[in-house]
Amino acid sequence: MIPGLLALRGDFTNPRATLSAGHFLQLIDDGVSPPRAQMDPAEEIRDRKRQKEHIVMLRFVSDSEYGIPRRCPCGGSIIDEVRGKEEYDTLPGKRFFTCTNYQASVQEEIKRLTTRLEEAEQVIKGVPNLIKHIETLEAQVYNLTVQVADLEKLCFE
Repeated sequence: MIPGLLALRGDFTNPRATLSAGHFLQLIDDGVSPPRAQMDPAEEIRDRKRQKEHIVMLRFVSDSEYGIPRRCPCGGSIIDEVRGKEEYDTLPGKRFFTCTNYQASVQEEIKRLTTRLEEAEQVIKGVPNLIKHIETLEAQVYNLTVQVADLEKLCFE
């Protein structure tokens, strides 16, 4: 062991602050790779999923403390419904809450989407005409540049 050479935090002047080489290397290993870095990647993923599920569960618990909402965010009233046994084999009798404006809002959304679809179809149908128009304009530009070049030759000769 060389006194003062293996000191902590670069303090080479204090001979009492020396360590053995093995102990010094152990401190370096502890600083470079903490125990968490040695964790299995699959275990880290499972741990992250558990934490996420816990956070989601906490949100549900906090939402449940307020009870059943009286109004929908859209402003409509809430209807308490129970799924009948003949509908869907899974979860018969499950309770759920819907908005009174649900049917109307779904119809409005479908109408809005169909108009957007029709507009997109019209644009798609017009693309070949636009391509032809662009090609004719490019041909006209080429003819005009040739004419300009001919006129420049005549004027500057």
